[in-house]
Amino acid sequence: MKLALNTLTLATLAALAPAAHAEIFIDQIGNSEVSFEGLIQADYNYFDSDYVQLGCDGTISGSNCTNTINSGDGLDGDFAIRRAEIIMKGKGPGMWNWVLGYDAKDQKFLDANISYRFSGFTTLTVGQFKQPNSFEELTSTRHNDFIAKAMTTNMQGIARRTGVQLSTGGDNWTVAASYFDDELSRNRAQGAGYGLRGTFAPILSDGNILHLGLSYVDFDCENNVGQPRCGLSVRPDADLAATQLINTGTFTDGDKVNTTGLEGVLVKGPFKIQSEYMTTTISRDLNPNFKGDSWYVYGVWNLTGETWAYKSGLTTTNLPNNPDKGMWQLGVRYDTADLNDGSVNFANPSSPVVTGVMGGKESNWTLGVNWYWRSNFKFSANYVMVDSTKYSSSLKLFNDDNPNIFELRAQFYW
Repeated sequence: MKLALNTLTLATLAALAPAAHAEIFIDQIGNSEVSFEGLIQADYNYFDSDYVQLGCDGTISGSNCTNTINSGDGLDGDFAIRRAEIIMKGKGPGMWNWVLGYDAKDQKFLDANISYRFSGFTTLTVGQFKQPNSFEELTSTRHNDFIAKAMTTNMQGIARRTGVQLSTGGDNWTVAASYFDDELSRNRAQGAGYGLRGTFAPILSDGNILHLGLSYVDFDCENNVGQPRCGLSVRPDADLAATQLINTGTFTDGDKVNTTGLEGVLVKGPFKIQSEYMTTTISRDLNPNFKGDSWYVYGVWNLTGETWAYKSGLTTTNLPNNPDKGMWQLGVRYDTADLNDGSVNFANPSSPVVTGVMGGKESNWTLGVNWYWRSNFKFSANYVMVDSTKYSSSLKLFNDDNPNIFELRAQFYW
């Protein structure tokens, strides 16, 4: 099985295993209170594949796995360290703050920025940070309610990019505007653009929250060498899956990518309902523009009675009421994505005519359970039922691919 642990990851685990709180204070350096945070996640995915071999470690040709890498993995399952994050934070001097994070597993920079707070709510941030367009993406990864984020988030959410952002707000509202460019790590996400997000919580009290939000991002369609290359694709709610079941392919005449997002969250005591909808248009120079959309809705029940808090336009996960017994959660999610923006004419079955883009449709059900133990540990199990269909030019028909996936995650954070 594939287990990617380097020296830095091992050293981090060994040094921080005794930690009993969520943040480690290091020192007061130059009027800056420096602290240390981290996150280690280990995942196992079991694939009950239908058509495509989702556990393939080599090359997928049609439905078959070829040129298999001799790493010990089978086609049915994969095990890997998902994240190994180390984060340094500084508060001060004065109203200045800074953060520098790195994921040793993925070998990329995380948040790496400085910020200045003008008042209680108005902040200017410069550097790399998450862009203001996805509730689930902006929520801390350590507290995501399911092991894999929804297709909407993974496909259309803009994560960390370098740029500048001005944000303001109040107790129950926020507004943020950003200009961003490439991701800090080499050969990562590209394309300059801007983002906007506004939120409002008309109901906000302990254990009683209604959150509404609207976002918009617009950026250049380009790859890491500045060519007009972009498209949409997403894995089937399994981070270790070898491929995507739906995708648009790469547009070589793309110009701009813009995404509008709607978000809503309702908290009633130990219950939470969360939903997002995103629609994306990719403008093209030589072909008609492409439009695709996706959405998800899910519910979470804290069996042990805890509720959620609210800060800066996001819900936050509380610690267990009883640290020794921990906090237990049950969740169910439905998410769906439509990357078809065209049609297929079967008037001549031996040579169907495709008009536009037929990227496929996918709808998934996910059942999940989480156990937050004390202040530093989380264990999760998910079962994903996938229902996808995509036109195959080689088979000359719409091909269904409906695998089931079982996922486990062990998490240590501080």
